[in-house]
Amino acid sequence: MTTLIFGATGGVGAALARRLSARGKRLHLAGRDGAKLSALASELGTQGTVCDVLDDDELAAAADAAGPDLSGLAFCVGSIDLAPLRRVERELMRKSVELNAISAAMALKAAEGVLKKNGGSAVLFSSVAVAQGFAQHAAISAAKGAVEGLVRAVAAEWAPKARINAIAPSLMKTGIAEPMTANAAVAEGIAKMHPMARLGEADDAAALADFLLSEDAGWICGEVFAVDGGRGRVRSRG
Repeated sequence: MTTLIFGATGGVGAALARRLSARGKRLHLAGRDGAKLSALASELGTQGTVCDVLDDDELAAAADAAGPDLSGLAFCVGSIDLAPLRRVERELMRKSVELNAISAAMALKAAEGVLKKNGGSAVLFSSVAVAQGFAQHAAISAAKGAVEGLVRAVAAEWAPKARINAIAPSLMKTGIAEPMTANAAVAEGIAKMHPMARLGEADDAAALADFLLSEDAGWICGEVFAVDGGRGRVRSRG
């Protein structure tokens, strides 16, 4: 059986690909950067499809290329679109929802038939900012909130033939977070906001995605799991 990873060249996508490969799982990688995709596919001895997730035809092509044994899908694509509401324009909202929620929905749609046929599983990514509420997160919180709603609706539609869940991480040391983590003092300050006193690593989220895609998670469906160092639920200081 094959797992298709969209956003395979990003931090979490690549970490997940390496985890699955190390367990002998068959992969098909999809990403926008052809050079990075080729390098990762070569490293892991697998195939890849260059894919812009904003293009429905390219999403469908990637799903087709994964083949008839497709049983897992991870949509490891996202953005961190920050701005106070007074500066949020319609275009920023549209861009955030389009990339994070609508593209995820179209990816699921492209793979729905084969995932159901093979009793498969899918994993999407939300954000701690949906449940917690952070200033300057109106656009991305709205978009990731849509992802959580999508997961629950699709879970209801697909069950019992296929499963879908989501992971809601806090800030991780990945490429899209570099504007916030490149400054050591800023990164340290954000880390201290977490009860676990560190920023997340890509593999923190990839580890849970690996589990949720596996048969060991066969009775888990329609859930959103926090991987956030306790930030969303725990207050280590009164």
